Amino acid sequence: MRFGRLLYRRYRELTGEAVRFLIVGVAAFCVTIGGTDGLHLGAGLGPLTANVIANVAATCVSYAGNRYWTFRHRADSGQGRELLLFFLLNGAGLAIQLLCIGCTRYVLGFSGPVPLNIALIIGVGLGTLFRFWSYRKWVFLALPPPAEETPGREAEPAPHSPATG
Repeated sequence: MRFGRLLYRRYRELTGEAVRFLIVGVAAFCVTIGGTDGLHLGAGLGPLTANVIANVAATCVSYAGNRYWTFRHRADSGQGRELLLFFLLNGAGLAIQLLCIGCTRYVLGFSGPVPLNIALIIGVGLGTLFRFWSYRKWVFLALPPPAEETPGREAEPAPHSPATG
């Protein structure tokens, strides 16, 4: 029975994190898409440059949302460490996006807003899967389970106090 409760708690925790992560991701996605389109189509920057700048802004939105809402219940392993890993892993997610945009534009030869946004959405989707997995694994670390809930281990009885007789 204890295993069933532990399994249900893990499922509920993962589902809650995933939903909150997706909500924060939608906000960051809006910053990414709006920023990329605004900088590329409106300001005339190249598509890759526009996407990098938009992603830096989206990463700041994403870190705040994930640290203080999505993964707020997880251990605080130091803000400097978390920020460094968060930005490095976001860089890897950005590389996934840039690969999709670069292949669409420079390998397949498609240009214009529709192919750019299709490539961007595919890249964001693939990058999001990578980010969720990597944030849970390396950035926002899980708290260890309480001793009485560790599978296969019984809680030790409290020591007897000599004052109570």
